[in-house]
Amino acid sequence: MAKTKKSETIAKTTVNPSPNALYVLEVFLVEGPITEEFAAKNPVVSRTIEIKGSNTLAQLHKIIFKAFDREDEHMYEFQVGGKGPQDPNARRYCLKEAFSSSDLTPAPTGDVASTSIASLGLSIDDAFGYWFDFGDDWWHQIDVQIISDTVPSGKYPKIRERVGASPPQYANFE
Repeated sequence: MAKTKKSETIAKTTVNPSPNALYVLEVFLVEGPITEEFAAKNPVVSRTIEIKGSNTLAQLHKIIFKAFDREDEHMYEFQVGGKGPQDPNARRYCLKEAFSSSDLTPAPTGDVASTSIASLGLSIDDAFGYWFDFGDDWWHQIDVQIISDTVPSGKYPKIRERVGASPPQYANFE
């Protein structure tokens, strides 16, 4: 499943990212165990997430998990500072349990539970990766659309928009 940008133009604000900033992230499903029929009906599957700079990567995972209607938790990681998903030069942020695994190369950079969005040094138009379920390999690209110092009142993180259906977490290929 290829990531496809929408043609609409979004007004973007450049600010000095702080824990109080609001990040608007578009999360594209780029690869995973989906059927050809599902892919034909849903050429683009994305979710737009609003999250505060003070929120952690673990909280970003939870809202992505909810946005894609997933049911069973699995290991996951974020790859930041590279050119998107699967970039071997990106910094890797994982669950604390992954740090004890001696076969992870390169070694993880940080723990998702203690790494805030603001601490990542993201800029508008940056792309980074999110890998969910190390067996089924759900790969996502996360594009930074907006970073704003104005945060409307409300509860964050939240899902702002859904494009395409959520694929079943476990596809039936029969």
